[in-house]
Amino acid sequence: MAVLKLDVVSAEKSLYSGTVKMVVLPGEAGELGVLPGHTPLITRIRPGTVRITREDDSQEVVFVAGGILEVQPYAVTVLADVAVRLEELDAAKAEESRKKAQETLKNAASPQEAAAIEAELALLQAQVVAIQRYRDLKSHH
Repeated sequence: MAVLKLDVVSAEKSLYSGTVKMVVLPGEAGELGVLPGHTPLITRIRPGTVRITREDDSQEVVFVAGGILEVQPYAVTVLADVAVRLEELDAAKAEESRKKAQETLKNAASPQEAAAIEAELALLQAQVVAIQRYRDLKSHH
């Protein structure tokens, strides 16, 4: 059976390196599923979850805060701005940070500052959604 070599890395560390059957990621135009033999491509990825299906059909989910995806026919590299294993994400902490960012946004001194805070808010919101989806998945198994 054909497999993909997958590497998920952030500036801080490597989060996943191994062979997989399939990987699904948040591409710029929507969900992107990659199977062995995929056409080569390079694209940006949005904040969201990378769903990894291992050779034994077990799954792993990694949250990425956007980045670059490089696909070769049998190798996929995700260069994420930030990447965290979903089980390490804390919903309460993400929600707390989101509330703080919303307060800060009200007092933003400039459009640039407001834009930076809005980007952080979008990222935190994506984390909260990813955590909730992950919990829902876990509770169904």
